[in-house]
Amino acid sequence: MHGSRTTAWFGRCAARWRRIRAGARDAGMSTAEYAVGTLAAVAFAGVLLKVVTSPGIQSALSAIISKALK
Repeated sequence: MHGSRTTAWFGRCAARWRRIRAGARDAGMSTAEYAVGTLAAVAFAGVLLKVVTSPGIQSALSAIISKALK
């Protein structure tokens, strides 16, 4: 009787371990997706910063703001 309880306990532990391992694989994929998304956002911010700080865009933005404040 004691042996069957031990076997059942080990079976539950093994099943739990398989679920944990399956979840760990999924967690790694979501972490990689977040990393790629973060890199894309940083690249977009860099391009946007370069565009906004260009002299032509700055003068256009200044004209729009000054026209709006009149």
